[in-house]
Parts: sequence; structure tokens; C-alpha cells
Amino acid sequence: MAERGRTRAFTALMTQRERPGTAAENESLKLMEMTVLAQQQQTTLVEYSIIRIPELDDPVLYIWVISAEGKIDFRQRSLTGMNLRALVQYSRRAIGVRGRGFSSTFSSMNLSRTSEFGWWGDPTDELTELHQLLIDPIADLLPDDPEKTIVFIPQGELFLLPFPALLNSKGKYLIEQHTLLTSPSIQVLALTEEMADSRQKNLSFPAINSLSDPLIVGNPTMPTIVLRDETGRFTKEPLPGLPGAEQEAEDIAGFLGTSALTSDSATEAVVKRRLGSADLIHLATHGLLEYGDPTETGSQTMPGAMALAPGVSEDGLLTTAEILQMDLQASLVVLSACDTGRGRITGDGVIGLSRAFVAAGAPSLVVSLWAVPDASTAELMTEFYRQLSQGQTKAQALRQAMLITMETHQHPIAWSAFTLIGAN
Repeated sequence: MAERGRTRAFTALMTQRERPGTAAENESLKLMEMTVLAQQQQTTLVEYSIIRIPELDDPVLYIWVISAEGKIDFRQRSLTGMNLRALVQYSRRAIGVRGRGFSSTFSSMNLSRTSEFGWWGDPTDELTELHQLLIDPIADLLPDDPEKTIVFIPQGELFLLPFPALLNSKGKYLIEQHTLLTSPSIQVLALTEEMADSRQKNLSFPAINSLSDPLIVGNPTMPTIVLRDETGRFTKEPLPGLPGAEQEAEDIAGFLGTSALTSDSATEAVVKRRLGSADLIHLATHGLLEYGDPTETGSQTMPGAMALAPGVSEDGLLTTAEILQMDLQASLVVLSACDTGRGRITGDGVIGLSRAFVAAGAPSLVVSLWAVPDASTAELMTEFYRQLSQGQTKAQALRQAMLITMETHQHPIAWSAFTLIGAN
């Protein structure tokens, strides 16, 4: 029942796209199908439900675990005296994630992938408390082999949580112990695996050297957006350039034997034209939670847009609405930008860029949960593709990239923002 209540509109949209004419409402997974999926993918599934019922005195956290052998276990934790939403927010603030307000000086780290970061906090207490709440009750059910994948299916505020950075009592991050993915629901995971299988026959991903049409974008000539300063006045300013993103795109393109679209060549029109046929999409630019001109519409549009070079009749903002109209063929989409995994959290999951790309046909998506620092992100992403080229799965490659980046950028703000959604 917990699974059936998730992402119903999302799964209906995906089902109709992948299987035209199918009655999506009749396609909810049965319990046996969930266990078969875990066995077929050799993956441990962990689904969280935050139960808030007026008749209950206190909220409760339910956790279901389906092992790679198909065995189902259930654990629960009382949330008495605990504000889980606040704890997740405190953990993000302690990591160094700032709020959502725009600033004319671009000091707000949620606005964009930043050129540098000069402050952060100590998130040890919050990340340890969250590990105790979310992981300790099921630790004995998780695989011992760190290369075996675990798929977390969050709910509510847990969508904003960097699972890789959770700390155990011995001071080890969760990513050091396990290979992680996320999915909005088990059914979405099944549908993305189905999409991945159809792409695999044609593209042989992740044998990335065989890709025929990768689209790599980095540091486009930035568009102008509307910002509100501290006095409440609106000003129009161009987004700042991202030299690290440009170098990242050039390095990855060279690695794949192609050329990157940067500066003036990365126009919205050109990128839109290529998105539909690309078998790999990598966008290293600014990600925006809110965009548009409030002086014209009365409010900023949300959630989600990617910054590209403006052109004739194009404002340089690739929005979620535009993405939803596309039919993508890519096996993997990487949004190497800020806040691309965030959006409007509803009972149907997160509505934003991540949902738009998956609904448009991308079975695997790498997104971020906050404004990522430019330099360390470039290192992490380059290492991610290097690991893919060595035969790692996407989740294994992202894990190794995090571990290697951690060696030189130890603070979790530098490496734990990214998550892989969907098929492995």
C-alpha cells in the first residue's frame, strides 16, 4: 500500500510513454513482482514511509527491505520527540548548504553551481543521528559486499538527504560501505530498468567508447535572469561563468572522442535540437530552482531550468516544461549543476528537473541536491567517466568518483551532493 501511494501520476506518464495504450492505473506492481525485480537486478531495495496519522500520538517511520534474494523484512522506528523535517534541514545547513533566496552578488549557494566556496559547517552530529535513525535499524539486512547495490526509495523530506554522507558510529560514511542509488518508487525503478534494457540493445552502454552521439555541454555563455536584492528590488543580471564546468566538459568530451559545446556554441536552440538523438547527455552549467521575470508575471516560475546560451527567440533557459515535451534516447543524463535533484516535494515525489528528464525517456539520471562547488565537481565528474570506461556500473562509478574526490576534498559538501536516480 505504501508503494501504491507513491508517484502515481509519474508512473502513469512513464507507462503511457513507454507502452502507449496501456492502462497505467492497472499497472501497479504486485508484491511478487517487487521481489523478482530485486532478484533480477541483484539489488537490495529499501523503502521508507513516514506515517503521520492524526489518530496516532506520534509519527512513525516504517522501513521495508527487500534483499537481493527476494526476502522481505520490516522495521519501524518511533519519531516521538523528533522533527525529522527539521533534522534533515539542519544536516544540510551544517554541511554548508544555504537557503533558496537569490542574491544580486550570487552569494546564495542554491542559485547556481558556484565558482568557489569558502565556508562550511560541521555536520557530524546531524549525519550521525540520521544514520542511527535510517540505517542502524536495517544495518544487518544490507549487503556485506560494498560493490552490491542498494536502492533507497525515500519519502517527503528524505528526498533532500545526501544518503552517501550519513555517518556511522565508527565515523565511516555510508558511501564507504555501500554502492547507492535512489528511486522515487519501486515501480519507477522497474520502468527505468525496462527503458534501460531497450536502450542497451542499441547503445551497449556503459561501454562508453561505443557511444555514437554524446552531447557534452559546459559553461555556455550565460543568460540573464531576474534577481531580488536585499531591499526587495528586482534586477536583471547575467549568471556568472563557470570555468571549471568548461574544463570538465572539454575533458569529458576528449575522453569520449567528441567535442564539447561551450560558450557561444552551447545555445538553447542547438542543445534542444541535439537532445532527442543523443545517446549520452552531460550538462555542466547552472541549475535554477526558480526562474522567469517576476516583474512581468508577478512570480518566478518553479521548479527547474538549466542555463544555456540565449539566442534568437530563446532566453537560454531549458525548462522542465520544455523537457517534458521531448522524446529522449539517451541511456544516461548527467546534470552537473546545482539543485537539479530538488523541486516541489509532494505526495507524488519531487516535481522538477529530475522527474522531467526521466519522464522524457532517460532511464538513468545523475543530479545534485545543492549548489555544488565548481572545482571539486569537475574532478568528480571526470573521474566518474573514467570509472565507467573501466567497466564499472553507473552506481559503482559514482561511488568510486566520490571516494577518490574525498581524498582531496574531504568535506561532504564537495562530493556528496550527487545521486543516481533510476536504472544502474
